[in-house]
Amino acid sequence: MTKLTSHEIDIVKSETSKIDAVDFENLTFGRIFTDHMFICDYENNEWQTPRIIPYQPMTMDPSARVFHYGQAVFEGMKAYKDDNGKVWMFRPEDNFNRINKSAARLAMPEFPKEYFFNGITKLLQMDSAWVKPGKGNSLYVRPFIIATDPAISASPSANYRFMIICSPAKAYYTSKIKVLVAEKFSRSANGGVGFAKAAGNYAAQFYPTSLAQQRGFQQVIWTDADTHEKLEEAGTMNVFFRINDSLITAPISDRILDGVTRRSIIQLAEDNGIEVQVRPITVTELKEAAKNGSLKEIFGTGTAAVISPISAFEHLEELYELPNTENSYADMLKDKMLNIQHNISEDKHGWRYGV
Repeated sequence: MTKLTSHEIDIVKSETSKIDAVDFENLTFGRIFTDHMFICDYENNEWQTPRIIPYQPMTMDPSARVFHYGQAVFEGMKAYKDDNGKVWMFRPEDNFNRINKSAARLAMPEFPKEYFFNGITKLLQMDSAWVKPGKGNSLYVRPFIIATDPAISASPSANYRFMIICSPAKAYYTSKIKVLVAEKFSRSANGGVGFAKAAGNYAAQFYPTSLAQQRGFQQVIWTDADTHEKLEEAGTMNVFFRINDSLITAPISDRILDGVTRRSIIQLAEDNGIEVQVRPITVTELKEAAKNGSLKEIFGTGTAAVISPISAFEHLEELYELPNTENSYADMLKDKMLNIQHNISEDKHGWRYGV
C-alpha cells in the first residue's frame, strides 16, 4: 500500500481493485462497495485528521454507545458520470447541511464543511472508475456518523466516527409498487426525530413494513401519529399525489424529512407549469379522489429511487387501483431530473457539483 497526503487527508491506496469482479448489469442495491472509504474520528472535543483507506471491516468496542443508544445519523447521495467521463454530484451542500442538522438533534458534533467536501471529492476521484456513465447508473454515496465512546452510561458519547462509503447502483425499484396506508403504526411523532436521518427511524419501520409485505404490499404510506388521517411519507420516501392536474405533497415538519429529491421535484414541476400544493392531505381526501377518478398518480421520491410510481393503495381492507396515466408526471419529472444529474440538460438552478 502507498501512503500519501492530499488536502490534509492521509491516504492509503489499495494495491488492487475489486472492480473487475463486479457485474454492473446485475447489481443488488447496497451490497457491493468500492475500493476505498473515508474516515474521520472525533476525539478530545475536535475532529482529527481525515483518512482514506482501503474498504475493510473495522474493530469497535462492544460497549460503543452506538450499539446501546443508537447515536447514528446518515445521508444518501449519488454521483453520476456524463458521456465525457466527468463525475458530478447533485446538490451535495443540501446533504451536508442536513447531516449536521440530524447530528445536532442527536447531540452529536457537527462535521466541518471543508473536511466533508475535500473528503468526498478525493474519494470519488480515487474510485471514479466505479461511476458508470448512462442514465440509470450511479454511485450511491453514504456518509454517516456513529458514536464510538466505549461506555454504556445513558448519555451522549464523547467520541464519534464520521465515514463515507460508496456503492454502485442501478434502479432501486424496477416496477410500480403497491402500498398499504398505515392505520396503527407511525413513522414519527411531534417533537421527535422524524425530520432527521437518524438510523433508528428506519429500524422502526422494518416491522410494520414486513407486515405489509406479508400481505403483498411493497411499502407503507405513513400517517400521522395523532389521528392516522394525514398522509405523510411512503416507506423511506417523500410522497406526491396527483389529483387532476395538481401535485400535492405534505409540508415538512419535525415529523417529515426535508428530502433533497422532494425539493427538486417541486421546483422541476413548477418550472414545467405544474401546480404544486404543499399542504396537508388526508386519507379521506385521497380515497374520495380515487373513487371519483380525479386521482391520477401517486409516487414516492428519494435519492435511491429518484421517483417510484405507486400502482395501488389499500386502506381499511379497501384496495384502490390507480389508472395507467399517459404522459405521467412521474415519468416526465424523473427524466428531467436524470438529465440534469447526468449533465445532459441545462442546470439552471446550479444543482450539479463537479468532482
